[in-house]
Amino acid sequence: MTDLLPLKRITRLTYGDALAADSRVEGEYAVVGSGGVSGTHKSRNFRAPGIVIGRKGSYGSIHWVPGGGFAIDTAYYIDETCTSADLRWLYYALQAVDLRGVSQDVGVPGLSRESAYQVLLPAAPPLEEQRRIADFLDAKTSRIDEVTNAMQSEIALLIQRRVQTIDRIWEPASSVPRMRLGYTTSLVTSGSRGWSDYVSDSGALFFRSANLQPDSIQPKLTNSVYVQIPADSATEAIRARIADGDVLVGITGANCGWVALANGAVTGGYVSQHVCLVRPDRHRISSKWLAYLIASPSVQDRLMGSQYGGTKTQLSLPDIRDLRVPVIPIEEQEKLSGEITLQVNRIDSLRSLRSRQLGLLAERRQALITTAVTGQIDVSTASGRGIEE
Repeated sequence: MTDLLPLKRITRLTYGDALAADSRVEGEYAVVGSGGVSGTHKSRNFRAPGIVIGRKGSYGSIHWVPGGGFAIDTAYYIDETCTSADLRWLYYALQAVDLRGVSQDVGVPGLSRESAYQVLLPAAPPLEEQRRIADFLDAKTSRIDEVTNAMQSEIALLIQRRVQTIDRIWEPASSVPRMRLGYTTSLVTSGSRGWSDYVSDSGALFFRSANLQPDSIQPKLTNSVYVQIPADSATEAIRARIADGDVLVGITGANCGWVALANGAVTGGYVSQHVCLVRPDRHRISSKWLAYLIASPSVQDRLMGSQYGGTKTQLSLPDIRDLRVPVIPIEEQEKLSGEITLQVNRIDSLRSLRSRQLGLLAERRQALITTAVTGQIDVSTASGRGIEE
């Protein structure tokens, strides 16, 4: 097992420099901050190759910059002037420790240099061995990264297919009349502004915009809160009480336009002022069909698009009531929404599988780096082992 040394015994961290946007001149050198590359500049402040470590923002992040570049003042940099270690080996050794866990400044979290210097890193072996370890990890991690990128591309395609699947809800609508949603619902309302003062650890579920998800019509129940409705709000409470099959739509903030279909887990709760409750006429409108309809790209583009070209961050109840929905038999609505649910569930299952596989690949990558730089494996004999092992 390799001995451990404080980071300050292995390398020096050098502060990046301020570089205002209007001072940048596009050039051959990468501009690198805590979040990675953010453009180019005509000059550099560290040599090639270099390592950039996030200091503010995405603090503790580690970036390899093969061509040298300009580290801005949200980051530190390391180049050949800062260490006698092989920089590729050091890049991997830094990934074997948790730089994010050592410093969280009050107010604005960040990585202080003093705290970073106390982090224990594997002691650097002879230079020739460092290079062997780096060569081994270059080969192994590049293969893992290839598989990871392929899976991420597949997930992106699955997300696109999911969106297209939900938009199928409009297939029968091209040749049928449309009706204002307000004419096909028995209730379109939201909760009272004052109820937030009555949030407690018990009572009825208080359905907030945080209970909505961007890519699902299922309610999100993590971090749920509860409310004790005041006695003088009894009439409002009756209107804002969630029934099974209600369609819930975010109407303010970042979750504006997101949709959930009420099920048994939220039935009996109350919507907050930031959520619109839509109760369709069950004889004319299928709840699931309506939820997919509002969540579909076709409606979202119309509902959320601003006349000034941006995206709305607030909807009114009249915005919801004025939506035009196609007039098709409820049996056809239920059949189509059922088909879409089956397809969406298959897509979601495959996405979940790929996400779990990505997690395992990330664990495998981290384990390879840690065991190699700490001397737990002999890289000269492990070179033939594949990522599947």
